[in-house]
Amino acid sequence: MLYTISQLFGINLLHYISVRAGIAFFFAFCLTLMILPHYIAWARAKKANQPINKYVQAHEQKQHTPTMGGAVFIAATLISSLIAARLDNWYVVGGLLTLVGFAAVGMSDDLGKILSGDNLKGLSPKGKMNLLILVAAAVSALLVFVAHFPTDFYVPFVKKPLFDMGVFAILFWIVVIIASSNAVNITDGLDGLATVPSVIALGTLGTIAYITGNAVFSKYLLLPFIPGVGEVVIVAAALAGGLLGFLWYNCYPAEIFMGDTGSLPLGAFLGYMAILGKSEILLILIGIIFVIETVSVILQVGSWKIRQKRVFLMAPIHHHFEMKNWPENKIIVRFWMIAFLANLLALITLKIR
Repeated sequence: MLYTISQLFGINLLHYISVRAGIAFFFAFCLTLMILPHYIAWARAKKANQPINKYVQAHEQKQHTPTMGGAVFIAATLISSLIAARLDNWYVVGGLLTLVGFAAVGMSDDLGKILSGDNLKGLSPKGKMNLLILVAAAVSALLVFVAHFPTDFYVPFVKKPLFDMGVFAILFWIVVIIASSNAVNITDGLDGLATVPSVIALGTLGTIAYITGNAVFSKYLLLPFIPGVGEVVIVAAALAGGLLGFLWYNCYPAEIFMGDTGSLPLGAFLGYMAILGKSEILLILIGIIFVIETVSVILQVGSWKIRQKRVFLMAPIHHHFEMKNWPENKIIVRFWMIAFLANLLALITLKIR
């Protein structure tokens, strides 16, 4: 809408992605900040609470905390993007489709848990995964067949692509999007733990996407130039703004949880941004906290099945530190620090080619 206004009335300022991204960020932030108190009051009245596993004694006090707060910041992101981004850009359409599709699956899962009062009675794991794969496949196919997005495979520190994945890029991107989505979902276990690393990652991935979509900057940094990709920075900025508005109420002690409604689309969008910035491998460093959390679960499950022994006191690893009697806010802040340092390193790698 803003871009159309700029064309009709000759407001050149609104042509700039950076300006519209800033507007989207603050609009989503303010919208989330205003809506959430009303949503929290409504959710408490309806007893839309997150069912709590009582393996960690300290979590018993969270059993009356409402969930599905992700619906608010995802909605704020969509509204802000519709206002500020160009909707004739297929990369923007793909990003919005990612958010809506994964949020719908997450909401279905959350509603099942809330109505049953049991954390294990949402969507079945197989049914949930099939739906996520379906959405990821649709987004990946849109990139290849509609947006004609290049399918070259890049790795950090190397100037040129290693090879062209061709149509097999769809399979690879499905894995990237699903893995990223589930990694954020696993991490979302403490107040604000997934929120801040996601905002930091959005900043890094948004920077890479902006460079990739800019002919001058991409040439200078020896990154691939892909016209139109930079427009997605506006969606990323809106999502970051919505997340910060959500953090106002989600920071320790949380008044609201994002639920699968928020964590699944958030992780999926990070994967989508990594694809657009040709940073699928670099996403391991950008999302280091999500990777560590996921690997801790894999090691724990694998070790138990093979040796009948645990690697950690409890997985994901943030629960391990809780079992060691670390205060929750100390775990959260230290994980935030690790995320910030890892993303700083990721941005440094852009110059080393």
